[in-house]
Amino acid sequence: MTRWWSRLRPDNFTLALLATVVLASVLPLTGAAAKGFDRFTDIAIAALFFLHGARLPRESIIAGLLHWRLHITILVCTFVLFPLLGLAMKPVAGWALTPELYIGVLFLCALPSTVQSSIAFTSIAGGNVPAAVCAASLSSILGVFLTPLLMTVLAGSQGAMANPLHAVGAIMLQLLVPFVLGHLLRPWIGRWIERRRPLLRYTDQGTVLLVVYAAFGESVNEGLWRNTPPLSLLAAALVAVVLLAIAMPGIGWLARRLGFNRADRITIVFCGSKKSLATGVPIAKVLFAGGSLGAIVLPIMIYHQIQLIVCSVVAQRYAKQNAETAQQ
Repeated sequence: MTRWWSRLRPDNFTLALLATVVLASVLPLTGAAAKGFDRFTDIAIAALFFLHGARLPRESIIAGLLHWRLHITILVCTFVLFPLLGLAMKPVAGWALTPELYIGVLFLCALPSTVQSSIAFTSIAGGNVPAAVCAASLSSILGVFLTPLLMTVLAGSQGAMANPLHAVGAIMLQLLVPFVLGHLLRPWIGRWIERRRPLLRYTDQGTVLLVVYAAFGESVNEGLWRNTPPLSLLAAALVAVVLLAIAMPGIGWLARRLGFNRADRITIVFCGSKKSLATGVPIAKVLFAGGSLGAIVLPIMIYHQIQLIVCSVVAQRYAKQNAETAQQ
């Protein structure tokens, strides 16, 4: 029971997310304070992606790109399979989800893969770590372009989305340009950042908390909790569970059918089934600047915690199987 509770218990970051939502619900910023805080979060987001770019080794990019079949498979799972699953959830939206939450489900399905946790779980499970580094990073970079375009196809004019071309330009300016600049400066600052790995993790998590606070504060001022029934929140959680329950086994089956070895299959399962909260929240901030941002990011916040719990269990199972095989 203790072991199972340790797996199911929310991690510190999830608890911090919940506390941030509560704080934004009780003390939302308004007026000039909200505008000033919004500008501060823009700077924090740019700094976050600058550090990500400085940390990514160029050798990993070159080595990983050579494994093109694996990368195409992961990108198809991320940007084709998930959007199709999101569209399949539309009947649920008619009676259980509010329109904003369903836009959030579609947005979740259009997001790129995570970087840090995909690599971490792949390493624990004994997968192809260099390929995971490249695949997750490539997914994150392509998400800058593909997520806004996919949302245009999936949601159309719903959710008060920005013009997709303007959104891509704004997202590139805020995310991709700092990322490229950080990568170009890696020869001079890379070692300093490698010696301070916790800095990137805390910057990552802190930036997400800042954006979540700003997003929920704005949505609370617009009546988020008054307009979102408890049944809809429960339905959003159920949809997140169903998405992951379909995606992980389906992606594993696809990887086996395509003839990948065990290490590559592990990489495909973890990189192809995970969705990035750290990338998703900044993209949502630009893409839905005029919409109910708090409700739209709720599904990815729920999915984030579920994927961490499930992937932790699956990674440990893979590791146990690897140990048993080694003993035999």
